[in-house]
Amino acid sequence: MVTSTSEATTAAAGGVQAPSASVPADPLAKGVLATAKQSLKDLLIWKQRVVVSNRYGETTCEWQEPDKFKNPISLMAQLTPKAWLFFICGLAAWTADAFDFHALSIQTKKLADYYDTSKTDVTTAITLTLLLRSVGAAAFGLAGDKWGRKWPMVVNMIILGLLQIATIYSATFQQFLAVRSLFGLFMGGVYGNAIAMALEECPSNARGLMSGILQQGYSMGYVFAACANLGVGGGTDSWKTVFWIAAGISIGVGLIRIAFPESKQFVEAKKAGKNKASVGAFWREFRVMLRNEWKMCIYTIILMTWFNYYSHTSQDSYTTFMLVQKELDNAGASRASILMKVGACVGGTIIGYMSQFCGRRRSIIFAALMSGLMIPAWILPNEEGSLSATGFFMQFFVQGAWGVIPIHLNELSPVAFRSSFPGVTYQIGNMISSPSAQIVNAIAENTLISGPRGDRVEAYGPTMAIATAIIATGIAVTTALGPERRGRSFEGEIAGQRIEAERETKDIEAVSPGVEEKVPGADKQSRRASDHPS
Repeated sequence: MVTSTSEATTAAAGGVQAPSASVPADPLAKGVLATAKQSLKDLLIWKQRVVVSNRYGETTCEWQEPDKFKNPISLMAQLTPKAWLFFICGLAAWTADAFDFHALSIQTKKLADYYDTSKTDVTTAITLTLLLRSVGAAAFGLAGDKWGRKWPMVVNMIILGLLQIATIYSATFQQFLAVRSLFGLFMGGVYGNAIAMALEECPSNARGLMSGILQQGYSMGYVFAACANLGVGGGTDSWKTVFWIAAGISIGVGLIRIAFPESKQFVEAKKAGKNKASVGAFWREFRVMLRNEWKMCIYTIILMTWFNYYSHTSQDSYTTFMLVQKELDNAGASRASILMKVGACVGGTIIGYMSQFCGRRRSIIFAALMSGLMIPAWILPNEEGSLSATGFFMQFFVQGAWGVIPIHLNELSPVAFRSSFPGVTYQIGNMISSPSAQIVNAIAENTLISGPRGDRVEAYGPTMAIATAIIATGIAVTTALGPERRGRSFEGEIAGQRIEAERETKDIEAVSPGVEEKVPGADKQSRRASDHPS
C-alpha cells in the first residue's frame, strides 16, 4: 500500500502542490495480506496512489504523477533562515551523537588493549548502549511531544558530554561498561527530537533532499571520530583524547541549543490547544495512538531492526577488519574509514534527494540491492587504496538507503507524535540489533582464514559479507511490502490536545444539549483517520 497522503486542504494552502492531473484509483486494501499485495503491486506502477481528504474527512484514492526532478539548490532556497537554523541545530545534535558513539566503535582494539580484554568483550559496551537507547528514546521523545523539542535535547546533549568524561575516568572494565550503559540511556533521546526539529519547517517538496543531508550527520560523526583517531595516533592511551573531544562537542551543542527558540509547529499547536493538554490527556491519547497504529508500530520496528543491523554490521567492525584481517596500520585503516564515510555522506544526500521524485520505497530498495551487489568488491581487496574505493561505494548505498529514513519515518508517524514515534521505533530497532557488533566479533575471532601475508587471521570480511547480504535482502523485501506517505503534511498539533478538546465538547453538550461546538483540531483528526494503515 502506498498511502502517500496529500490532503487537498493542505495543497490549497501551499503545503503540497496540487497535481496537474489525477485518475481515480481503487480504495486502499484492508487486512495485512491484502495491503502487502497492494503495496507490492503499486511499487511496479510509476504513478502513485494518493489518499486525498477534504475538510469534512471524506477521502478518495487517486493516481498522481510523482514530482518532477528539481534543482537541489532551488529546493534548499525554499527554506527560510529560521528553518535553516533549526535544520543545522538538529544536524549538529545528530552528528555529535554519532561522534560519541563511534568514538568507541573505531577504537575497539585500543580499548581491548587498555583494559586487557578481548575485542568481543569491548563490543559488549556497544550492545549495552544500543539496548538502553530505546528507553531514552521513549522518555525523551514523549517529553519532546508533550513539552517541546528544546529542553529535552539540551539535557540530553549536556549529560552525554559528562558521561563521555566519566568514561575516561573509568578505572576498571566493569566501571567502563556501567558508564556506557548510562550513556545509551541518554543517547537514545537525541534522534527523535533532532529530526523533528530539523524537518518540521522544511517545505514538503524539499524534505527528501534535507532528510538525506540530515541522516548523514551519523556519517559525519563517524568521519570526525575517525579523523580524531587518526590525529591522536595508535597509542593505547590515545583513546582518551578522542573521548575528550567528543565530550566538548556534545556539551557545546547542548549550550548552543539553549539559544534557539522552540519549534514553530509545536508553539502553534500549543497555542491552538490553549495550553490545556494535561499530562493525563497526553497519556490517554498516546494509548489511543498505540491502539489505532499498532500495525504501523510493528512494521516500522521491523524495518528499523533491519536498518540498524545494516549499518552496525557493515561499519562498526570495518576498522577492526582492516587492522586485523587486512593487516593495515592505524593510519591506513583510519584513512580508509574516513573515505568510506565520505561515500556515505554523498550517497545519503543523493538518494535522499532521489526519493522525493522516485518515491521513498523505490529509493530504499534500489540502494539496498546495490549494496548487496557491492559485497565481493568490498571485502576482497588487500590494499588501502582498493579498500578505500570499495568502502566508499558500499557505504554510498548503505547510507543512501538510510538517507530516506528520517523523512520516511516522519511521514509514517502519527502527526501528534512526530518526536516520540520515530525515536522510539528507531531505538527499539536499535535495541533488537544491539548484539550485531558483538556477533560479528565473536564469529570472526573464532574463525580463521589466510591473510594477505599467508598467516592465519580472524575472518571479519566473510562474517560481515554474509550478514550484510542477508540484511540487504530483508530490507528490500520489507520495504516492498510496506506503506509510504510521501508528501504528507505536518499539521500543527500536540499530543493530548484532541483528548482535551473532546472532553470540553462533552462538557458543553452536557450544559447545552443540541448546541454544536467546533472542536479545535477535529477536522485534522477526521482527516488523519484515513492515514491509519489497513
